[in-house]
Amino acid sequence: MVKKTTIQIRTDVDVKVAADAIFKQLGVHMSDAINIFLRQSIIHGGLPFEVKVSKPNEITLAAMEDIEQAIKDGVSGFDNFEEFLSELKRD
Repeated sequence: MVKKTTIQIRTDVDVKVAADAIFKQLGVHMSDAINIFLRQSIIHGGLPFEVKVSKPNEITLAAMEDIEQAIKDGVSGFDNFEEFLSELKRD
């Protein structure tokens, strides 16, 4: 007989509901899915999927270049790109 233990996790309600709906379609319970994740982590010696910082797409890069040029040309109202980003975060 294999010894069992309990793991408690905290997550947002909407994350739990969305994940549970997917697992139901797959025919597995939440605990089964978490066990699959844990076992795959052991097999892979880490997370069983790639984790990376997303890179901006071409449109976003072009927009960033445009605002940087506007800052250099003195027509943006900002002294630097960080100031621009800070203003975006305030809104």
